[in-house]
Amino acid sequence: MSAFLRKQGLAAQLLDYGVNGALAFYFTQAIVEETCNVLLKREHLRLNFPYTNKDVEEYRTLLRSLARPVGTLPVVKICRDPNDDYVIATALAAGVTYLVTYDKDLLDLNSYQDVRMIRPEAFIRLVRTQTPGS
Repeated sequence: MSAFLRKQGLAAQLLDYGVNGALAFYFTQAIVEETCNVLLKREHLRLNFPYTNKDVEEYRTLLRSLARPVGTLPVVKICRDPNDDYVIATALAAGVTYLVTYDKDLLDLNSYQDVRMIRPEAFIRLVRTQTPGS
């Protein structure tokens, strides 16, 4: 969501790395739909950030095009916010090392199994040190 709302922000920079093939993104359909539903339905976002429904649909298409599929999601019941459990389940099913997020409930976990929760600021430093020409 941050990449959509703040086109010059760190999350948008990370999204650009994905567009350019430097990073892999893993989403379930539920994650993409939740993101877009929040963008479409939360009035405070609509008031503070100028965007149209068409912009959200284009973002949905972009996310779907970038997302690599994941297998069957494991059952996870670890988050303070149970709605975030499927995000961790997606990361586990994808076998990722990092779950990049601003979500405090996820960040407070620090890690779960082999997945480390990390803020975009910290992750972009990692990406920049490992990507030539960054």
